[in-house]
Amino acid sequence: MKKLFKNYAATFSGLSREVWWLSLITLINRAGTMVIPFLSLYLTQSLGFTLSDVGLIMVFFGLGSVAGSRLGGYLTDRIGYFKVMQWSLFLTGVLFVLLQFVTTLNGFCAAIFVLMMVADTFRPAMFVALSSYSKPENKTRSVTLIRLAINLGFSAGPAVGGLIITTLGYQGLFWVDGITCVLATVLLINVLNPKKARVLDEIKVENPVSVYTDKPYWIFLVAMALFGIVFLQYFSTIPLYYKQIHHLSEFEIGLLLGANGFIIFLLEMPLVKWLEDSKQTKITLMLIGGLLVTMSFIVLNMTGWVGILLVGMFFMTIGEMIMFPFSNAYAMESAKKGNQGQYMSWYSIAFSVAHVFGHFSGMHLIEKIGFDNTWYIIFGLSLLSGVFLLILKAKTKRKSTTVKKVLQFDK
Repeated sequence: MKKLFKNYAATFSGLSREVWWLSLITLINRAGTMVIPFLSLYLTQSLGFTLSDVGLIMVFFGLGSVAGSRLGGYLTDRIGYFKVMQWSLFLTGVLFVLLQFVTTLNGFCAAIFVLMMVADTFRPAMFVALSSYSKPENKTRSVTLIRLAINLGFSAGPAVGGLIITTLGYQGLFWVDGITCVLATVLLINVLNPKKARVLDEIKVENPVSVYTDKPYWIFLVAMALFGIVFLQYFSTIPLYYKQIHHLSEFEIGLLLGANGFIIFLLEMPLVKWLEDSKQTKITLMLIGGLLVTMSFIVLNMTGWVGILLVGMFFMTIGEMIMFPFSNAYAMESAKKGNQGQYMSWYSIAFSVAHVFGHFSGMHLIEKIGFDNTWYIIFGLSLLSGVFLLILKAKTKRKSTTVKKVLQFDK
């Protein structure tokens, strides 16, 4: 047991102090965003919106995310990641508190757009900060540590959120969200001030490549957007599936979603370290992760046994643990060719686009054709994402072969 613990602890070695602080800030912020997993339930049960209304609100959720990701990348390249993160966290806290007072459909569409636009300026700035505070050889594990913080917060958030709903009602969630964002801002200002923090990998590109001319990166982005549509069902249609088909309570839903984050917290870092040592390419690992997430939906149609929800969550969790660290690392590696804010903003936008189409289409589909048929369509989209990754893999392999031939010719 002692040796096992030492090996586990060794997977965290070598990461900078700044990355650890950034992870703690992310943990505090993510633990507070407990409204999001319960948003579809809040809108239907507390505000009385239809599933189509919820789908429309989720479109504005995604559009705000697109706008915020693009704005965050632009501002990061011009005023720096620290100022962007600072103001994004603080203003998001204020907006979360105010959101509880919006009760009309049009008002909620506008409010969720503004909230997500402000909140998601944080993402590209955080990725650039993470890249700057990490040594090149530690970037994938640094991303994984951030994800551990996100998932630890996510494991605690829904469980506590379900408890808050049963005792204080949904309004309590908005207050907790707002307060935790402000606390994260205070911590950021005190520990990650650029005058004090160490920059370990400051990348300056003399002639940056425009992301708009990087064809392989766009293939990657399409694959991520399709995968995002699949993955984001766990934040909209899946909670409804748990509630309507398997009759789970909000607290039980919170525990099931929280189990995902807890498993990731325990196992993701050792898994990522082992996969890095396996010498498989990032694209190959993304393909494996995507396949496992695909299976998480297919198993739901195999039986009505409630235990299948745990099996589906297990496949999704393992797939997520593989897909996100290596797709993040691939994006950061690609960003070295150009303006980092621009590259990382488009990586965030890929998932924001998934928010635009994923929630609305998922809600519309379950309303028109039911959950089982929806899962088959989601399965098809996941396979299509894999096709784009295979194209990217073939294109990358051809480019690598060409470079080797040129080097041999020069010799």
